[in-house]
Amino acid sequence: MEDTLNALDTGTLRVAEKQTDGSWHVNQWAKKAVLLGFRIKDMEPMEGGAQGAGWWDKVDSKFKGWGPNEWAAAGFRAVPGAIARKSAFIAPGVVLMPSFVNLGAYVDEGTMVDTWASVGSCAQIGKNVHLSGGVGIGGVLEPMQAGPTIIEDNCFIGARSEVVEGVIIREGAVLGMGVYIGQSTKIVDRETGEFTYGEVPPYSVVVSGTMPSKNGVNLYCAVIVKRVDERTRSKTAINELLRD
Repeated sequence: MEDTLNALDTGTLRVAEKQTDGSWHVNQWAKKAVLLGFRIKDMEPMEGGAQGAGWWDKVDSKFKGWGPNEWAAAGFRAVPGAIARKSAFIAPGVVLMPSFVNLGAYVDEGTMVDTWASVGSCAQIGKNVHLSGGVGIGGVLEPMQAGPTIIEDNCFIGARSEVVEGVIIREGAVLGMGVYIGQSTKIVDRETGEFTYGEVPPYSVVVSGTMPSKNGVNLYCAVIVKRVDERTRSKTAINELLRD
């Protein structure tokens, strides 16, 4: 179990891996190792938090025992208030603002986890993703999920949005501010009227909306309003200066 958690921590193993056909394969045994850690380990004082903070838990800080050499080798930036737990992988070029990355998560190169954003247990975040302020990416531990929530490469997730329950946001998609998507959320294409669940298509621009239901009541949905164009790209482009 410890070997598995260490492999997750260094990025040599991940809970889910993208296949050549675009599907995602979940390594259920790796996810189970994360869960088993809670059953086997005892509560104890933890060190390695921001500004020397400690807490009472079963999971170490990812940064426990780190000095200048470890930080330099890791190659990412973590500002005061950034928290990551042991077994989360943070790739080089990532920027962690005051945020939380839970155990088993994978955050790939060039991504920014902005202020008060949280990346849930075993979530998979791709390259050059921007998770805006207050974004929540759901985990797998509670309630228990079969697969992790996945944000693919080059996505932009707007402020205070929530993506949970193993939903997949495909490459290049843009979610506007305050979009909430779980497995039961209708995702409606404005052009065609078709709706799906659990997955946002590549390069879609999505905002929050409503659909009529019984007795004149409108229910929440997510609306694909268009495909990403140059105007959208200019508004959501990442700033390379922040990642050097």
